[in-house]
Amino acid sequence: MSSPDEHDHDHGHKEDGSPLNYADDSRHDYNETDHYPLMVEAIRQLVIEKEIVKAGDVQERLDFMDSRGIELGAKIVVKAWTDPEFKTRLLADGTAAVAELDIPMADAELVVVENTADTHNLIVCTLCSCYPRTILGLPPDWYKSKTYRSRAVNEPRAVIREFGTVIADDVTVRVHDSNADMRYLVLPARPQGTDGWNDEQLTELITRDSLVGATVPAVIS
Repeated sequence: MSSPDEHDHDHGHKEDGSPLNYADDSRHDYNETDHYPLMVEAIRQLVIEKEIVKAGDVQERLDFMDSRGIELGAKIVVKAWTDPEFKTRLLADGTAAVAELDIPMADAELVVVENTADTHNLIVCTLCSCYPRTILGLPPDWYKSKTYRSRAVNEPRAVIREFGTVIADDVTVRVHDSNADMRYLVLPARPQGTDGWNDEQLTELITRDSLVGATVPAVIS
C-alpha cells in the first residue's frame, strides 16, 4: 500500500502526555501484546512435543535470528550505490537481485523502493510487525508499536521529523505497508561527497533506520 503525505493530526504522545521518542528502542505501547510471548512458548512446546521439530533446532533458529543485524541490508545498498546495473535489477526484482549476493529471502518477496530527489519512502507494517529480518535482523521496538503503525500512515512526514529527518515540502512521502508475503527495503540516496569512497566507508553511513526510511544517510563533516 502506498499513501500520500500525512494528515495534520498529533498523536505522538505517550499516555502520560510526554512525547514519544522513536529513536529510543524502549518500551512504547505493548500492553496489548503482553500475551504473545506466552503464545509463542506454548506453540514452541507443542511442536516439540509432537516431534515436528527438535528442541535444539528451535533454539538454533532463534539464536540465528537474534544474531542478525543490518549487515546484509547494508551490503545490498552499497552494491546498488556502486553498481548501476545491479541497482536496475534490484529495483525491478529485489528477491532475484539479492539472490545474486547469496542472500535468500525465504518465503517473502523483497521489494526495494528508492529515495530520490522528489520521493522519500517510509516502511511500516500496519497489522503487526512484518519486517525484512533476513537482511535487517530483529525490528526495533518502535517499529512494532501501535503508535508508529498508525501514525506512519496518517502523518508520515511528522513521524520522520521526530527522528530528526526533515523532508522538504516539495518531496512526496510514500508509505509502503509490509505483509506476510512481501517485505520492503528502502534504497537511500547516496550522500553527496562520497565519490571514491570504498565499500567499508560507504557501509558506515548506513543505519537500520535509514533502511526503513525513518532517517537518511549523511556525511558528517
